[in-house]
Amino acid sequence: MDLKTKAGSVAVAALMGGALALGAPSAGRDDASSATDIYTDEIADYGVCRGVDPSCYHDWGAGWEEGEQKRVLIWSRTAGPRHAHLGTALDPGLNPPLNANNVAQANLKAWLEAEGVQVDYTEDLAQFRLNNYNAVVFLSSNRDTLDDTAQTALKQYVRRGGGFVGIHNAFGAEYSFEYYEGLLGGANFYDHGPNREGTVETINRRDVSTADLPREWTFTDEWYNLTPYPSFVKVLAEVDAETSIRPEGTQGHPGHGKHHPVSWCHYYDGGRAWLTTLGHDVKAWTDEPLRGDAEFREHVVQGTLSAMGVEEFCR
Repeated sequence: MDLKTKAGSVAVAALMGGALALGAPSAGRDDASSATDIYTDEIADYGVCRGVDPSCYHDWGAGWEEGEQKRVLIWSRTAGPRHAHLGTALDPGLNPPLNANNVAQANLKAWLEAEGVQVDYTEDLAQFRLNNYNAVVFLSSNRDTLDDTAQTALKQYVRRGGGFVGIHNAFGAEYSFEYYEGLLGGANFYDHGPNREGTVETINRRDVSTADLPREWTFTDEWYNLTPYPSFVKVLAEVDAETSIRPEGTQGHPGHGKHHPVSWCHYYDGGRAWLTTLGHDVKAWTDEPLRGDAEFREHVVQGTLSAMGVEEFCR
């Protein structure tokens, strides 16, 4: 079986098995019965094995194993508008001194270190070396932050079973790099409304990243609209339609209605990918009170641990 056919078969199996693999009413493929059906629809296949079936995973040395030091690299380089939670651009090198306004890098590092994870961080392409890590976290790293060498390194790393975590404006990155779009679940940032309070609905409470979350919790974010809609993924959380639907008479993406995903997971080309569009508000990354910040922290930390292989992935 060639790789493309295998990928299609895995996606079909996920759908027929009842997993929430698509989630979008407009992109539903519940009647798909063969790889041909999958690859003649309008959903990109990316030429890799992807979906929610663990057979897409490669246990080739990048994932964490018992007894090893847990290690993660945070990548927060930006080539476009820079989110306030990232603060001032970092100096070259690995683990340069953090500025007081680099709150997302500093607090994500602290959260993971509390779980026994060794955390490195950089915005220096010369330091984009992934071989010694169990996961790489793209933390609001937007636009084209990877050169050809780094793109190749990311591909090779994922194919060895590496973990990929995409947070917030990681969805506004690498638009011309189709492989990266596939890692995101086949989705890109399109637009968003104002930063505002809304209701997150926990769709799947079997996954480690959602198991301890309430069925509904309040959070403040920009509530990204996406195009294309994520495909062949397991949706973990959504924002309620009342929050997400664009007001009548305004221009732009209409919102995703009843099924507006904010977090999901899937296997991709041998690796594990855990994604969330949440994380815009600076308060989510600081000790300043924000409703839902404890839930957000739990969600991100456990999602990262699962992408590393420390916890069970994408249940």
